[in-house]
Amino acid sequence: MTSLHFDIRPDQWPLVYDDRYNVSFCGLEKLHVFDSKKWRNIIQYLKEADFITGQELVKPLEAKKSDLLVAHTKKYLKSLKWSARVAIIAEVPVIALLPNIMVQYAYLKPMRLQTGGSVLAGKLALERGWAINVGGGFHHCSGDRGGGFCPYADITLLIRFLVMKEMIQNAMIVDLDAHQGNGYQRDFLGVPEVYIMDMYNKDIYPRDSHAKKAIRRKVELHSRVEDLEYLVKLRKHLQLALSEFKPDILVYNAGTDILDTDPLGLMCITEIGIIKRDEFVFEMCKENNIPIVMLTSGGYLRKTAKIIADSIMNLHSKGFISGQ
Repeated sequence: MTSLHFDIRPDQWPLVYDDRYNVSFCGLEKLHVFDSKKWRNIIQYLKEADFITGQELVKPLEAKKSDLLVAHTKKYLKSLKWSARVAIIAEVPVIALLPNIMVQYAYLKPMRLQTGGSVLAGKLALERGWAINVGGGFHHCSGDRGGGFCPYADITLLIRFLVMKEMIQNAMIVDLDAHQGNGYQRDFLGVPEVYIMDMYNKDIYPRDSHAKKAIRRKVELHSRVEDLEYLVKLRKHLQLALSEFKPDILVYNAGTDILDTDPLGLMCITEIGIIKRDEFVFEMCKENNIPIVMLTSGGYLRKTAKIIADSIMNLHSKGFISGQ
């Protein structure tokens, strides 16, 4: 089957992270607005706050070709051997000029590790009630195409592995990244066992009308939306979603690109708004006894790492996550 699912020690938290998640192209990664060290910075903030020491973290395994084929076509995986193709997905044109062996090591390997982290986090959520992959959430990638900095379909893989192992029969995806999650939507189009709720800025990328057909609860927002409207709509629609569908697991794509001044999300949600958003999603899962797996997804400002760390600590202080 897969080596991505494995057991963890009782003293470990279902917080999945490896320092090799972070992308480094000799500085070329700075040509993209994404903070390619975001994941390391989240962990650093958690350590500085004495929330974790590092011993509690779970290191995932890298997704192998056999794992990736559970979601991806051979043709798509083969296309990643061309640097020009990867440059389009990563949105850093200069990558096209680099040898593919360097592209594999500096960008695709970290992404395969994060993908392995998402798959593992799905299993851990079922066992512990919650799990967070401090990475992943590549919601623009489907089985046959990548895009928007997303080279692997980790959300599709997370769900498919749990179904294949008969650990779940159905799943709900709640996508609160600023962008429409068109990748997994294409993969789960016509699959009634996967309920998709997507709340996003309709004025920005990817505007994928075909993929939208897979969304069961679509909440389209406009640029410049603020906390009050956002949180009221989230509360209303998530409660309705959970009244319509009782999932075996909830996959929460928790992008922080909804933050005010984010250059790509174009929304106006405050730091407190993001923390309250995460708190409400976890609260609903606890209230309905649904295991939740959170992926960090998009977020293009340096300060989002601290917000994610603060949110994780808030979830703990409110009793929604704990070590045991």
